[in-house]
Amino acid sequence: MISSVPPTAVPSEWRRVKVGVICAWPGRHEWIELELSPGACVGDALKASGMDRIDGITGYAVFGINAALETPLHDGDRVELLRPLTIDPKEARRRRARKSGA
Repeated sequence: MISSVPPTAVPSEWRRVKVGVICAWPGRHEWIELELSPGACVGDALKASGMDRIDGITGYAVFGINAALETPLHDGDRVELLRPLTIDPKEARRRRARKSGA
């Protein structure tokens, strides 16, 4: 059902915050979209997504900027679960350059 009430007429404390939570591994990723209560933080999104149980997570980010579990979320945010690097970025570039013959 489509509401005839414009979104700006709804009190902000009633509006849901839409966020995405993503974790990537070599060759695959998991993406979950959520609607959370206003005032939700990174920790709330992780619990709601079930991704708080993933092993090997070393940190969190919101659109690539480091975040803590207490970091507040805004509508449209993307929460990223960070894993340790599997290879030094400089070494990865060297390997790619050798492969391409540069």
